[in-house]
Amino acid sequence: MEYGGVPPISDQESRPGPRDPLYSRPSPVRRAADGHGHAVVLGAGIAGLLAARVLSETFGRVTVLERDVLLDGDSRRGAPQGRHLHGLLDRGRQIIEELFPGLTTELTERGASTIETLVGSRWYLRGLRVRSTPTGLISILASRGLLEDVLRTRLRKIPGVEFVERTSAAGLVAAPDAPDRIIGVRVARSSRAVGDEGPRPTDPGADEVDLTRADPVRTQLIYADLVVDATGRASRGPDWLAALDLPRPPEQRIDVDLGYASRFYRYRPGHLDDYRSIIISTMPGFRGGGAVALEGDRWHITLAGMLGDHPPTDPAGFEAFARTLPVPDIYDIVTSTEALSDPVPHRFSGSLRRHYERLKNPPEGFLTIGDAVCSFNPLYAQGMTVAAQQVRALQDCLRAGGPNLPARFYQQAAHLVDVAWDMANGADLRYPGVQGRRSLRNRLVGPYAERVQVAAHQDATVARALMSMLNLVDAPTVLLRPAVAAGVVRFGWAHPTTPRKVSTSAVQEAGVQEAETGTPGG
Repeated sequence: MEYGGVPPISDQESRPGPRDPLYSRPSPVRRAADGHGHAVVLGAGIAGLLAARVLSETFGRVTVLERDVLLDGDSRRGAPQGRHLHGLLDRGRQIIEELFPGLTTELTERGASTIETLVGSRWYLRGLRVRSTPTGLISILASRGLLEDVLRTRLRKIPGVEFVERTSAAGLVAAPDAPDRIIGVRVARSSRAVGDEGPRPTDPGADEVDLTRADPVRTQLIYADLVVDATGRASRGPDWLAALDLPRPPEQRIDVDLGYASRFYRYRPGHLDDYRSIIISTMPGFRGGGAVALEGDRWHITLAGMLGDHPPTDPAGFEAFARTLPVPDIYDIVTSTEALSDPVPHRFSGSLRRHYERLKNPPEGFLTIGDAVCSFNPLYAQGMTVAAQQVRALQDCLRAGGPNLPARFYQQAAHLVDVAWDMANGADLRYPGVQGRRSLRNRLVGPYAERVQVAAHQDATVARALMSMLNLVDAPTVLLRPAVAAGVVRFGWAHPTTPRKVSTSAVQEAGVQEAETGTPGG
């Protein structure tokens, strides 16, 4: 019996040998992280990569387990939204740049570009363009695949950090003498070749794709001083805890039935006056979409609709949906440039938050991070940035030292998640068709927020404050500063806030069900 009496592995399992990348010598005594321990990160998405960087400061070995095959510059198959637009808010960029100095420069050397928000981009709210004004907020225009590839490349240069592909977590292992102390993880390793993984998942709310089905599998036990679950929305962490007779975290959901369709087009320099980012916000009465110029001279265009008003995935329907947006910028791209791909869909059922901070005694040796804690409505582009904020909180907790790391981390992370969660859900609950409790605060803040959006069309101070809040650089209270409030009073009633109807004739011509955009979701 090793490590305090860990039961022997079954006949179907094996322990990794010393030459195996998963090999971890069991520690006879549980140690504080002292630069010689072993941390295991489950998932090589943005949250997992950033977590690995921070863990490398404290642990001698950091092993990142990923069920997919990691291809250079390509999105992972396990990232359901990987083929759709991703936005890294400026607060997230700042944190990642601090963890990986020079990252922005490296991305631009690989073909990405940077713009100043509201200077190099056109942003529309309620059909009105937010005033163009210097903000100091930087947007990196890069595909998620490129961002992850650069982060992996940087991580591989850190001694002690290693990646293991085609490996999925199957459950946690607790110490027999302390069931609330996690000492490792059971993993299943697949030998499938690249391209044999099966279809990509189209809904991040769906069950995790099992790459080991109908395939010889090696199930192994990996000892670790800390296991970090960064497997995303489909995390099975709550099930793993329940299997050990430990409490599951309470969950909170806001169903929005969001639908995406995305397509690549040829980018032409000079098109749209050289603006490289077009954001048309989706909100009650308004369909939305985004167009971003990426590496490889490509426009990446995503169209979106809420509450079942989803864009079609046939070329004619995609173009027809773009025509119904409240401004013509994206429709101009779709109809005047060469399409480089077919439209691909994505469904998002709703935001999901797991309240690990409400667990009275979360188990030692295991913590959850990123979308596995909170999966936001992707319309607001908060996911990667909030993951970066959580990783910064983890870094602070590790540097502070002391017992009860998971409990301390969850409390700090909860305060960060609260801000983005309240912002996103406040926006979603403005749709009458979205189910959820509308607090007095929601009813008071909602009308003011609408006036802020209108005032941002004309007032530069309001526009800068709004963008700073949306980028999670400033707290929502920035909108209550005297200069901002004065701008809202002066310009917030300059245009009606009730949505106007947009033409649906093009949609009807394409055989798409008519959508009346004067009501939510269509």
